[in-house]
Amino acid sequence: MKRVIIYLMVLSAAITIGSCKKDKDDKNTPPSTYKCTTCVSTPDAVAANDGSSKGVYKGIVIGSTGTIEFSVLNGSNDIAATMVIDGTTVTLTSSIQWANGSAYVAPFTGQLNGQPVTITFSVQPDGSEPQILSSDIPGHPNASFTLVKETSNALIECFEGTYSTTRPESGTFNILLSRPLGKWGGEARENGQSGTDDISGIISNGTLLDDGGNLIGTLSGDNITGSFKDGDGNTVTVSGKRTL
Repeated sequence: MKRVIIYLMVLSAAITIGSCKKDKDDKNTPPSTYKCTTCVSTPDAVAANDGSSKGVYKGIVIGSTGTIEFSVLNGSNDIAATMVIDGTTVTLTSSIQWANGSAYVAPFTGQLNGQPVTITFSVQPDGSEPQILSSDIPGHPNASFTLVKETSNALIECFEGTYSTTRPESGTFNILLSRPLGKWGGEARENGQSGTDDISGIISNGTLLDDGGNLIGTLSGDNITGSFKDGDGNTVTVSGKRTL
């Protein structure tokens, strides 16, 4: 798939994501009627943290597939993260204290199936450029993350999905989106490969368009479906469900 660098930056604030955990019962629901019953409809982030490195950061994981959410002093004294990967929930914590005016860089640790997990998180003093510097996840050596800051005025939703092509090729298609901001972005990875393609675009009248204005799919409730031609004339089919 076409590689496009993703920059989900808001004019004066970072993007906001809504939160949810995987609902195993919903995974077998037909895409047209699926609804993420545990996803929130309003942001978790408090307004006081909108321009700070405090707050909430949410994103998608590829390798295999999942979501992640960091909470740094978001109206409480907690510094923790929750990752859901391949349906398994991992709770992560950090002992690194937050300091006003400084970038926040911290390893978050926990356990997955009894084995240690370490994910090192970094963000600038104003909450910009959130990223994962490194990760050590048992069974997921090539995990890749797309992460954004949640603010109090723009809900962002995380979708996990798949793509297939007539090349043939198939893989994972995970994105974040903001309906109020009209933006989406994320990553795609071919099955069996370790590299990822960054993908992004806009939301217009319930459709996802890439940065070149090409139709990618339709957004309906908590579902994404679509079919389009790539640059080589292959048909690409995508589908996804909101999971965070």
